[in-house]
Amino acid sequence: MKYNAKSLIIGRKKRKSEDDELSPCFIALFTINNPHKSGQVPDKIIDFDAVETVKIIGLNSEFELTGSDIVIDNLIELDISETKNIISIKGKQK
Repeated sequence: MKYNAKSLIIGRKKRKSEDDELSPCFIALFTINNPHKSGQVPDKIIDFDAVETVKIIGLNSEFELTGSDIVIDNLIELDISETKNIISIKGKQK
């Protein structure tokens, strides 16, 4: 699905049980760059309950050690899809 966003944060959520093989995660969408530095609330949050892998295809990203999140800035196009517990993030950047 296509989304209108300038940046996003990918974050992991706690598993409901230690026996779960897959992890829940979220993708927070923002209309500004560097949202992790601004304290701004996301414009939209997409939740996924059971994820094996998140694939970032053709985009530059940063891993934030302080929060253990992945940040992608300067988006001009964004497409997020889920197939069999695999999330694919594609798009274009400035």
